[in-house]
Amino acid sequence: MNLLDIKRQYEEGITCKKEFIDKMHERHSVLFEYADYLNRVYTGIRNIEISDGQVIIATDTNDIKMICDPCDRRIVPIEMLNFGPYEEDVYKIIGSLIDPDSVIFDIGANYGWYSLIFSKIFPDARVFAFEPIPSTFNYLGKNISLNNCDGIKAFNYGLSNESGAINFYFYPELSGNASITNVSDREDVQIIPCTVKRLDEFVLENDVYPDFIKCDVEGAEFLVFQGAYETIKKYKPIIFSEMLRKWAAKFNYHPNQIISFLKGLGYRCFIPHNGQLKEFFKMDENTIETNFFFLHKEKQMGQLQKLQLS
Repeated sequence: MNLLDIKRQYEEGITCKKEFIDKMHERHSVLFEYADYLNRVYTGIRNIEISDGQVIIATDTNDIKMICDPCDRRIVPIEMLNFGPYEEDVYKIIGSLIDPDSVIFDIGANYGWYSLIFSKIFPDARVFAFEPIPSTFNYLGKNISLNNCDGIKAFNYGLSNESGAINFYFYPELSGNASITNVSDREDVQIIPCTVKRLDEFVLENDVYPDFIKCDVEGAEFLVFQGAYETIKKYKPIIFSEMLRKWAAKFNYHPNQIISFLKGLGYRCFIPHNGQLKEFFKMDENTIETNFFFLHKEKQMGQLQKLQLS
């Protein structure tokens, strides 16, 4: 029985006043439970706010506020409540890698966590956020407005190796798993018609090129880079990408093909390690890392010398 049902039963005379107060007190106690939890466990969460029918979670990290989708079990603030601070080692490395006025592409922006991080760390940066799922894109726009991040421009389409209409497979309770194939093999998946473009096409149409690319598209990363070949070759942006064997297999490739592809364009691959970068050569069945940096061996030589482990 939810709060509205308890209230309705009292107003209809089904429940007496004392019983109503006791039932409501039992439900309200969760507020104090969260207060105690945040006081005792370091989560990186500063506060939880209920406002205008929404739950808004604010983080210690760069004072980011995010509206929580009640269906989504793994939005970043919820991940932080469950497991603690989220990928802080990555933010520190990124903060040391790029210039404050950089142009940043956030491919697979989801609800906007990384776009907001970029905008907060680099107020003078221009952030281009790409999110194809309409409902997720709606939350992305709300979070950008909530944080007053005017430097973020959001686009309601994805990036791939071709341009046009395509179906995405979407799970409301795990929005971050949305992909152009059914990566989790779930039967309750929603099929959402969306639009994708090639990054090379976007760059030409908008006369803008990236200094930094973040790419997290649930296995379709190789497709994104194939569609960005000319841009990467010409402008040599720093690339930060998720790579998982299980998701890549759904697209019939191995993450090592991404490493080889970018190596052919002059890039070296690295993993975060104690606030620095450790060179990474080949993924195998024992690889546990999922976040990878690619730096051009000539253009980013200065960053490499500063951050690479000896």
